[in-house]
Amino acid sequence: MVMAFDEVKATQVAARFLQLAGGRLQYLALIKRLYKTDREALKRWGVPVTTDKYAALKLGPIVSQIYDLIKASGTPEARPTYWSTYIKRPTAYDVTLQGDPGDSEISRGEEALIDEIFLADGHKDGFELADEFHKQFPEWSDPGTSSNPILIRDILEAIGASEDDKQFTNNAISAQRALRKLTI
Repeated sequence: MVMAFDEVKATQVAARFLQLAGGRLQYLALIKRLYKTDREALKRWGVPVTTDKYAALKLGPIVSQIYDLIKASGTPEARPTYWSTYIKRPTAYDVTLQGDPGDSEISRGEEALIDEIFLADGHKDGFELADEFHKQFPEWSDPGTSSNPILIRDILEAIGASEDDKQFTNNAISAQRALRKLTI
């Protein structure tokens, strides 16, 4: 179960968190909130929001393609992307919102979930969230100095999804991939 990454949607989701935070966040806090959003969406609806892949790093689970976009957005020689048009990394540890990418790819339910997660965790920094995630999310295991993939099926297993729920997620992701191929 691997989704086709949708950079526009991922940018809009991240931008919503940045808007709620006043336009600036520690990037670790952002990628933790994005991971938590996807995990909760899988629990509630059987499909993630960001369309990203996941990885276990020493500081916990992350959204990996968004993390790569964040790292590149702080490098002047990086090729421009949709992400970098709206989100920059002006310092080693922060990301800032440079403009409004809109919300055309985000549903009202997804917006409400983002708002809910920000309301619950908006006062926490990335390190606090990492400590919490180490304890709360059994799909994460410490990879030491490297990283390990976290598969959607690992998350579904950790949240106690039924076999029917797992099949629904697999079918939904397959349909999303097929639709993405038609629209690209």
